[in-house]
Amino acid sequence: MSRSDFPYARGRRLRKSENIRRMVSEHNVGAADFIAPLFVVEGKNVKSEIASMPGYHRFSIDLLMREVEEIQSLGIPSVLLFAKVPDDKKDNEGTEALNPEGLMQKTVKAIKKEFPEMVVMTDVALDPYSIYGHDGIVQNDKIVNDESAELLAKMAVSHAEAGADFVAPSDMMDGRILLMREALEENGFYDTGIMAYSAKYASSFYGPFRDALDSAPGFGDKKTYQMDPANVNEAVREAILDEKEGADIIMVKPGLPYLDVVRAVKESVNLPVSVYNVSGEYAMIKAAAKMGWLNEEEAMMETLISFKRAGTDLIATYFAKDAARLL
Repeated sequence: MSRSDFPYARGRRLRKSENIRRMVSEHNVGAADFIAPLFVVEGKNVKSEIASMPGYHRFSIDLLMREVEEIQSLGIPSVLLFAKVPDDKKDNEGTEALNPEGLMQKTVKAIKKEFPEMVVMTDVALDPYSIYGHDGIVQNDKIVNDESAELLAKMAVSHAEAGADFVAPSDMMDGRILLMREALEENGFYDTGIMAYSAKYASSFYGPFRDALDSAPGFGDKKTYQMDPANVNEAVREAILDEKEGADIIMVKPGLPYLDVVRAVKESVNLPVSVYNVSGEYAMIKAAAKMGWLNEEEAMMETLISFKRAGTDLIATYFAKDAARLL
């Protein structure tokens, strides 16, 4: 074969060294892109590993402070808090969710006092507080929408009063973003942001997370409020609605099976888009790496860059600390 048979354009010229590859990289991921999820439990000096999430733990508030300190030192700007509520504090009305001295509220206050620059986001949903493990109030075996949304708005105000920078409603009740925005405004929390889980799918990838919070549904499933995995246009409609109702960031959850949804949403809204690299995605990589079937660090970074390539601005991920160290 003669040289004349080759084209003048050769793609490998831009791949021949590490520095050249870095120079022409189309997408980059950095610590500032990460939101670090954290699980908090009652008690003192508690650090318990979550069996289905190797290397990830639940912390009591005292030890959580050291975790937040490390997260901040790695350049990660934000944490997303989830509270594991004891069974004796669960009911069907979300009573504990509104307790100004509840676990979530105390955790927010503690972090903002010790690390005022850390961006604190809080999970707003009733499943950790519910005797039924559902994201809303249950009446006659049905998760009722409007009553649940009103309660969630009160919950958002309670978190804002504790000092949360963003509330993150993960419930998928209709109209809750508007109610939250109105409630926050009426109570003077004009600067409190809303990161809306606009496209949260009824996914099989949440199993380890439900282990972490003991929040699996006590009956049925969540398919009447979480989205059908087959739908993309519905996700776009939900995202556009949440933008109109006052959301500040749009979330797509899970991540890896829904990269097309991330792209569709990104092209449809004028807000930052975040993705949740969920517990099942984390656990799959951990399990495969333990078996020697893949390189954990390489798989982790390939996963994270795929979110950026799809169009996400922010990534909530259990790999946040490991990725930040590697970067």
